[in-house]
Amino acid sequence: MSDKVTATQPDDTVYAQPGFFARHGETILKILIPIAVLALLVAIWQAIVIIYQTPHYILPGPVLVAEAFVEDWGILAPALWVTTKITFISLGLALAGGVGLAVIMVQSRWIETALYPITVILQVTPIVAIAPLILIYTPTTQVALLICAFLVAFFPILSNMAQGLKSVDHNLLNLFELYGASRWQTLIHLKLPASLPYFMTGLRIGGGLALIAAVVAEFAAGSAGAGSGLAFRLLESQYRLNIPRLFAALFMLACLGVAIFALTSFIAWLFLHRWHESSLKREN
Repeated sequence: MSDKVTATQPDDTVYAQPGFFARHGETILKILIPIAVLALLVAIWQAIVIIYQTPHYILPGPVLVAEAFVEDWGILAPALWVTTKITFISLGLALAGGVGLAVIMVQSRWIETALYPITVILQVTPIVAIAPLILIYTPTTQVALLICAFLVAFFPILSNMAQGLKSVDHNLLNLFELYGASRWQTLIHLKLPASLPYFMTGLRIGGGLALIAAVVAEFAAGSAGAGSGLAFRLLESQYRLNIPRLFAALFMLACLGVAIFALTSFIAWLFLHRWHESSLKREN
């Protein structure tokens, strides 16, 4: 009696793939919920203006602000460019100076002891208090604005970078010493990569502070004219009681701040999302 061998047919069951919303629902909600909240706040703002018949020189409605934004674009756009340029140049200088000084300070404890108190003093001194002195000793107002914005954005980057360089796992440091790595090899291949999350935190903080410092420094400098930034347009609108233009300038500043935060957050995600715990999703 021969055994019968029955061939098993392959399973042709097709498993349904998750839909678009199931795969991207969380991302969509993260975008739609803030937009819905902002739209609700704008609607409430417009309703308050209509119900209480508030004069436009006290509180203009969103419609008037939008009209001022369009009509005064030729005035506000160059000022936005000036503020943006000062912010990003000062942030770049703060990144170069903060990272460079942090590396030097970590390499030598005596240099850290000598320089760190000076950086703390510069940080805790209000920029409005030293802006007049900076204006006296600088050749142009634009240079003074750059220095003021640089000083404010510099310390967070320096502090976070120095903390990151000093927070390397001691076991990894011992391993590098065991294999005879030089100080610079340890710095390049271990300390700098390990300090990257701290650097990204300092970058996000420094980006916002650079914008704030650029506006505050322009307030303190009292600069005016065609080469002035949005801070001067705010003061000009206040003096002329052109409140819709003032709100439009504030809106542009807010959008610039959000754009800087989004850019720095994207840079942080770009460098950290493949390996760092802060950007990885939990599997359970």
